[in-house]
Amino acid sequence: MELFLLTGFPVLMAAAVFFLRQDGIRKIILFFTGFVHLFVTISFWHRPRDVQFNPFLGFDALGQLVLNLVSVLFFVIAIYLIGYLKEKRKRSNGIFLGCLLCLLSSMTLVTMSRHMGLLWIAIASTTLLSAPLINYFRKPQSIEATWKYLLISSLGIALGLLGTLFLAISATPVKTIFLADILDHAPLLSPSWLKLSAIFLLVGYGTKMGLAPMHTWKPDAYGEAPPPVGALMSGAITACAFLAVFRVAQICFHAGLQEFISPLFILLGILSMAIAAVFIMGQKDLNRMLGYSSVEHMGILALGIGLGGGAVWASLFHAVNNAFAKALIFLVSGNLYQGFRSKKIENIQGVIHRFPATGIFLVLGFIVIIGFPPFGIFYSELLILREAIVTQHYWVVFLYFLFLSVLFFGYSRIVLGMALGRPPDNVPVEIKKETFFMIAPLVILLVVLFFSGVFVPGPFYDLLDGAAALLGGR
Repeated sequence: MELFLLTGFPVLMAAAVFFLRQDGIRKIILFFTGFVHLFVTISFWHRPRDVQFNPFLGFDALGQLVLNLVSVLFFVIAIYLIGYLKEKRKRSNGIFLGCLLCLLSSMTLVTMSRHMGLLWIAIASTTLLSAPLINYFRKPQSIEATWKYLLISSLGIALGLLGTLFLAISATPVKTIFLADILDHAPLLSPSWLKLSAIFLLVGYGTKMGLAPMHTWKPDAYGEAPPPVGALMSGAITACAFLAVFRVAQICFHAGLQEFISPLFILLGILSMAIAAVFIMGQKDLNRMLGYSSVEHMGILALGIGLGGGAVWASLFHAVNNAFAKALIFLVSGNLYQGFRSKKIENIQGVIHRFPATGIFLVLGFIVIIGFPPFGIFYSELLILREAIVTQHYWVVFLYFLFLSVLFFGYSRIVLGMALGRPPDNVPVEIKKETFFMIAPLVILLVVLFFSGVFVPGPFYDLLDGAAALLGGR
């Protein structure tokens, strides 16, 4: 029953959404499905970490961690969409909401996959289901961004398929690519084929994750997608891609190839931070800026995995906090677009004067995403820095601190100007009042981010420890 509620029920509700005509009922179905999914997900907190439904589907600590993240984000975004889609009432939202519910099912499948082939299928399905969401506005720029996303992501998925094939060849003595069997018999894997597989899988899933230099789809897709979709993509979908990349590292670590794979993670991490630092300075579009911010934080995740040890725990903690922080700032951008009818930074000035609550959340979102205490991103970035110092990666320490500093100044210039600048007189303001559905999701996300920095609940802390232990962290 739990398996059906997590994977089958969202698809069933998506079918209902496709055939129903009333958008009000569709939004109720979206909210109800998100609530049921979240309720079932929370029910696993007090059960053993390893839950096996069948040979193909089950959870370990990492899968449960990402599932919790996906479920909470989807539920919060469902609340936001109740108010957001009201603004778009002239358009039928059947395809949009149906794809959104199917996407929830496919992301859940990613977290539950215990077979590397099934994991690839699940990741590929998230790509296909995301495309109609990006093209929601159906403008020429949206169509271009959608095709760019599909082409680049499909190339990455194709490389991931080749990597899975090479993994199967390396696992010929094991005769299976079930994750548990591969990990149990990792010393039997062919090192040369496994190295080739790891490179293809890292590039393939790294494309989906948005690691540089495979990141080029991300600023365009995030720039043109509706802000709630950007929140889901930057928080939940990238977390699913990170899970797939983590599996690659997990297999290599068990096979004794840590010295081979770790430098690749470090290189991609530093390169991603460098690209973000260079391109964020001249951004004129708010959502594109958030796209480069996502590239930066994906780089931090990869860097943590590459450094190993305590940085693995920090990377997982960072993944959770970054997901909620990105969702917060994207939903704020949704409020700003509804108010200013523009995504250009120069047109969004004096937010606190026009929309006080949204302006406060804009500043708080900036404080969170840049890594100020007491929020969790500060601690995860500090732990990764500490691990780099302890392991004597001094060049990593220098570049890490340099790029974080550049990004701090870039964010400060843009966000503080938007919040505190002089309101433009030539930009129409169409929303006079900030509604409950515009603010309540922001409050929920900020509360989650605050408590993740000052107090981590016991079950959640256990999940972090269990997931980090998969790579020998903590």
